[in-house]
Amino acid sequence: MENTDRQYWNMDVEPRLNSPEMKNIQLEKLKKALAWQYENTPFNRKRLEKAGVRPDDIQSFDDFAAAIPVAGQTEIREIITEVGFDMDKLMIELFGQERFNDLYLLTTTSGTTGIPTPYPNFNASIADAQEIMSRAAWRMGIRPGDRIGLCFGLCMHAAGTPQLLWYKNFPGIMMIPIGAEAGTEKILQFIQLFKVNVFTGTPSLALHLIERCPEVLNMPIKNLGIKTLILGAEPGAGIPEVRRKLETEFGARVFDAGAGYGCSCDHDIYQGMHWLADDYAYYELVDPETKAPVAMENGATGIMVGTSLNPKAAVWFDMRFTMMDIHQVFTDPCPCGKSGFRYKIVGRADDMLKVKGVPVYPAAIEGVIHSMPEHLTGAFRIVLDEPPPRIVPPMKLKVEYTEGTRDTDIPEIEKQLLEKMHTLLKIRPSVEWLKPNTLERSSKKTPFLEKTYEEK
Repeated sequence: MENTDRQYWNMDVEPRLNSPEMKNIQLEKLKKALAWQYENTPFNRKRLEKAGVRPDDIQSFDDFAAAIPVAGQTEIREIITEVGFDMDKLMIELFGQERFNDLYLLTTTSGTTGIPTPYPNFNASIADAQEIMSRAAWRMGIRPGDRIGLCFGLCMHAAGTPQLLWYKNFPGIMMIPIGAEAGTEKILQFIQLFKVNVFTGTPSLALHLIERCPEVLNMPIKNLGIKTLILGAEPGAGIPEVRRKLETEFGARVFDAGAGYGCSCDHDIYQGMHWLADDYAYYELVDPETKAPVAMENGATGIMVGTSLNPKAAVWFDMRFTMMDIHQVFTDPCPCGKSGFRYKIVGRADDMLKVKGVPVYPAAIEGVIHSMPEHLTGAFRIVLDEPPPRIVPPMKLKVEYTEGTRDTDIPEIEKQLLEKMHTLLKIRPSVEWLKPNTLERSSKKTPFLEKTYEEK
């Protein structure tokens, strides 16, 4: 492709992201999208009718937020109850017959919180994803000649196989689908064998590869020549200590991607992920409890809600739909100079735990654990003796200490950890200390919760 030094993949659209001009474009697209949803999608037509509105009644974003309640997994479970486990009926109800007829690739969410949710890839949605992901790839420094090792779970996972299609229009790159299922030894061997220089996978897998590479390949991970890590599906890339360790050990730049249409920039200090798809989706925040709109102001926090502006291609960010991810947004200009407001992942509303009424997210605990890399391996578990979210204090943690730690060191390490937990999270957990590599490592999403109540 010509001009590989240009600032953006799409020099026509990306400079206008998060601008008043783009807001006007979004409103006109939204009006057309609502009309299409009303005519073509049973689920969304019912939502509009239940709200007592027709598409023509909505003439502003305020009208939109006021008229249509947010939908999410609860509504999907209700439909599943109605149709049983007939996934075809579920998808036709949610997406409509026209989109169902356009279904090319069927994947699912990971199913870590229950039954996997179908994640259909329509031909139209693949085309949209190719543009959005090319924008992200360009910002993350991907260029012709790069070889991308795909190390997310490939089998049915939404972040796996579809990536082979997302980058199809990006010139000159080679996709190498290795898959988390291959295991760490094969992943390392294939990276070396096929000269992969861009790694995509979970932060926990990338951290585990640092530990295993000297054992498997008899050399540090830095010697593999990976220049870029594209990480997602769990917290990590946005945690300063994790990012620093990965960049140092790999000798690479680390980028965060996902939970919407965005990626982080290459500023030395993590700034969150730039939202890249104003022309494809309308982004909102709502209060986690009341579901009332939260103003998109610098530092605001709420549940992310998405609406597709190209409904024929919409998958889950369909019409005021949420995956229950809690975001914090930043609307001030980014010091990197790139366009787009930014968002950070605070946690999942579904994962929220409460200790004495104080909300605590596993991602926040992970951040504290990773802030002490000289003493802690980063591996931990939250032990739940009763179903969440309420926890009878103290919260129980299992935490690994690092190699070389002596028994006499533990009291001081515990003191530091508890002080940080109390200062940052307002909790004082009880800690069971474990030797290094006691807890099972995962090449996919790391399970942070140990549910002992399920064993009773």
